[in-house]
Amino acid sequence: MTSTLEWVKDLPSPLFFLLYLSLSLYILEKCLKNLKIPVSILFFVDNGLIIAQNKSFDISNSQLFCSYNVLSKLLDSFGLIIEHSKTEIFHFSRSQGLFNLSPLDLSSLGGPILQPKNSWKYLGFIFDRKLVFHKHIDHYANKAISTVKCMKLLGNSSRGISPLQKHLLYRCYVLPITLYGFQLWFFNKAPISYHMKILNKMQRRVAIWILGTFKTSLSEGIEAIAEIIPIRFHLQKLARRSQMRPFKLLINHILRNLIDNSLPLSISPNPHSISSLTNCQKTVSKGHLIDSCTKSYGISPSFSPLNQEFSPGSCIIDIFLDRFSFNLATKKDKEKNDKTHAQELDNIVLHNSSSPFTALIITDASIKNDIATSISHVHIANQPLTKTVHHTAFVTSMEVELFAIRCGINQACSNKAISKIIVITDSIHAAKKFLTAVLTPSNVTLQQFLVSCGASSSQTPTTPLNFGSIRATLSGDSTMMLTRTPSHSNQSPSSLAKFPGIFARSLIATISSSSGR
Repeated sequence: MTSTLEWVKDLPSPLFFLLYLSLSLYILEKCLKNLKIPVSILFFVDNGLIIAQNKSFDISNSQLFCSYNVLSKLLDSFGLIIEHSKTEIFHFSRSQGLFNLSPLDLSSLGGPILQPKNSWKYLGFIFDRKLVFHKHIDHYANKAISTVKCMKLLGNSSRGISPLQKHLLYRCYVLPITLYGFQLWFFNKAPISYHMKILNKMQRRVAIWILGTFKTSLSEGIEAIAEIIPIRFHLQKLARRSQMRPFKLLINHILRNLIDNSLPLSISPNPHSISSLTNCQKTVSKGHLIDSCTKSYGISPSFSPLNQEFSPGSCIIDIFLDRFSFNLATKKDKEKNDKTHAQELDNIVLHNSSSPFTALIITDASIKNDIATSISHVHIANQPLTKTVHHTAFVTSMEVELFAIRCGINQACSNKAISKIIVITDSIHAAKKFLTAVLTPSNVTLQQFLVSCGASSSQTPTTPLNFGSIRATLSGDSTMMLTRTPSHSNQSPSSLAKFPGIFARSLIATISSSSGR
């Protein structure tokens, strides 16, 4: 059971509150702590709340009385006056029985005898005793309908306003009023059947007003014609966006202290944070902040565009510039020298495939019916090591190609014995984008592989395989090669020489057929 006492003070300006009243609040917190009165105090400019939580309303009343007494004497010493006529008391409880609430007598302190109310309005939010917010949604739904009725006066007398203008007015003006404070009642496992019933009725009347149709029309049909999203889906969209906002606040914000577990050690943890709850308490607890904490694991950390990692010269190819070389061929040249290009790919594969220190990676990706498939094969010493296939939906072809290349390289780099990596792909753009990416945790494996190499021991551009550190060759639109040739390399004759000419492209064709292209 939670009880709340609200009072209002007359202050000249919010600036005066910050400069003058903040000291009194600090003293008040110390006094209540010394008196061991377990209450919480919230302020919104000159509007304050004293919150007490107990199993009995009588105990809550006694704590509120003591806190109000300390507060009034402290503010008198500061020359401030509490408006007792604006002081209210309200009790919250989820018990199913009848409430037997006793009034709070403040006459000895110069105040009135406060009778608990059935509803309480604070900062535009209408609270009821069981926190189901039925009166809140009734108030704002009726307000939205009244606004729509007033909008009928807009426009000239002969034609009025167009349906497109009505739709725009509803989305920009009426809907934000209706859903004010929806985070109070729209969260996971919340009973919202009553709220949805009221909001659906409101939106149906709006759709009839926009289209000018009969009242017997189906709600789903007129909402679709009026291009109005169903109210439940609109609430889900707003809730997902609202759950991410606390993580964009400053690290010392109170909401970040309540829900974020990744704060630096310099920030003292909040004793009331969600992370301090037990698993049983987290299961029982419900609310918008609980949902935000649950969704925090799927939110990527925010980044600053002025961070040093995003400055020029921080990409992989910039840091390891002397370890990469490119041999690009345009599409026109490739059509003229198709056999020569295929023979070059075969020579690269046949020359390095039998080495136990060389990894051969063949990647491909395709998109069919909005379903993307990425596949990567890793071969070491003529033996297949791994085969990875992933499926997803609603992604671009570039993202799928990058994911396939990244999966293959990460699997090859995890093998400590590998000193050379050859990647065969049919997307030169994805390979170039992969090399121009910033060093992030997603490619930390490649970063370690590159850093572990020494500087280049040779500067011969025609023989990149002789380099003593990471080298890369992009030939046409099919090959990327990362090499680190060790001094103890012992290569045996290739057992793939029996394959005729077009070996590299046949591998790509095999992977393409496997990915459904």
